[in-house]
Amino acid sequence: MKYTFITALILCGALAFTGCTKDFDDINNNPNAPTAVNSGLLLPQIQRDMIGSVLGETWGIGNIVIQHTAKNQFVNEDRYLWGEINGIWNSVYDNMRDVNNILIQSDEKNEMNYKGIALVLRAWMFSLATDAYGDIPYSEAIKAKEGINYTKYDSQEDVYIGILNDLKEANTLLGTTGEVVAGDLIFAGDVAKWKKLANSLRVRYLLRISNKRDVGADLREIVTNPATAPVFESNADNAVYTFKSTSPDQFPLYSSRIGSFNEFRASKTLLDTLADLGDTRMPIFFRPTPATESSASPVYAGIPNGLNDVDALQYNGGPQFQSRIGSLFYENSISTQGLTIAKGVVMTYAELQFLLAEAAEKGLIGGTAQTYYESGVNASFSFYGLALPANYFSLPDVAYTGTKAEKLNKTGFQKWVSLYFQGLEAWFDWRRTGIPALTPGPSNQNDNKIPVRFRYPIIEQSLNANGYQGAIQRQGADDLNTKMWYLKQ
Repeated sequence: MKYTFITALILCGALAFTGCTKDFDDINNNPNAPTAVNSGLLLPQIQRDMIGSVLGETWGIGNIVIQHTAKNQFVNEDRYLWGEINGIWNSVYDNMRDVNNILIQSDEKNEMNYKGIALVLRAWMFSLATDAYGDIPYSEAIKAKEGINYTKYDSQEDVYIGILNDLKEANTLLGTTGEVVAGDLIFAGDVAKWKKLANSLRVRYLLRISNKRDVGADLREIVTNPATAPVFESNADNAVYTFKSTSPDQFPLYSSRIGSFNEFRASKTLLDTLADLGDTRMPIFFRPTPATESSASPVYAGIPNGLNDVDALQYNGGPQFQSRIGSLFYENSISTQGLTIAKGVVMTYAELQFLLAEAAEKGLIGGTAQTYYESGVNASFSFYGLALPANYFSLPDVAYTGTKAEKLNKTGFQKWVSLYFQGLEAWFDWRRTGIPALTPGPSNQNDNKIPVRFRYPIIEQSLNANGYQGAIQRQGADDLNTKMWYLKQ
């Protein structure tokens, strides 16, 4: 009797278990939490996150190291006392999962417009990571579902091969299918403009590696075939993320504390040069000193980079006599009056024109270098709604005259100015060209050297030690001064 009772309990339990699990999958699927998200819903988050991260690193490090801005308080960044700088790394690898999802879905659904856009984003994102750190996880990245949890670091040379191949493939795919692209906050689904961005970025990245390989044939393939490889034709093609005037998608610095914003001041390096040229971009980049801002005779005064805390705060009589950063990048960043709302930049027509001017001057492409150069200067002023000052091209430091080296210096200088607050691109480009000549600040803590890379995230040393060590053995010490592949002679 006892055993019969136990058997009955077991049978009842089995029946109950079967009854509970029969519809287990249906019961545990939340109809309001989809398990798959279409590409149009993935795009805006990728773009918003990446632009936000780029702007964060631009404000905290990029503008400082390239001497567009300087700090008068908490000056570690300006003295090259850099700890972990992981914003770009984290954003690239976090968002690359969704880029990969778009690529997978695009192949499954034959949506080549989405695939082309995803390839452009992947190329741009990986370029940010490799340009900031050097060798990076690439071919094995984002493959945990395939069992790859400890990724190797690919050489920067191989990463760049992949980047250029992605952009070339994107150019061939974009426009070959008819799906309407949704969720695109950069070009509003305009596939033709994505195609132009793909080829314009190819020009940027070919010049980036031009000290390591002959890129002339690749550049000419683009420049001489506008029908099949179109590039930016005007500022209307600029790849920019336009923030909204209302929350929650406002310019990131708008929500900063005023005190934190005001730690950053005009760099004397840039401001003095613009003042000497009578350059009307100066009042956009910077504002008069607080002591004179509302007076009939406003004064602009920058501070040198790399001062210690005391000297920086007291320079020129103190903060009241040091120019702050222009209002476009703070309280007026959400204004629709006058200047357009502040933007996050992927690439502009002006940058492309300066790159083509350099390529033409070096004989890598045909065309007239002076025409490209002057188009770049005009486009930079126009980007801010400004007309070119009268006789600007007649100024000795601006006129496209002199030796080949002098012309390249003028091109590099104008590109440096035009890249103000446009990501880390000014730093990446300066490392390659050395233009303009910049000098580390007097209180720098990096042996009188301007850093050329970020250190790898510390977490990589413990969670991916083999990959990390492989990169160190190939590239060199994990140091701010270790040159990456395309910078080595």
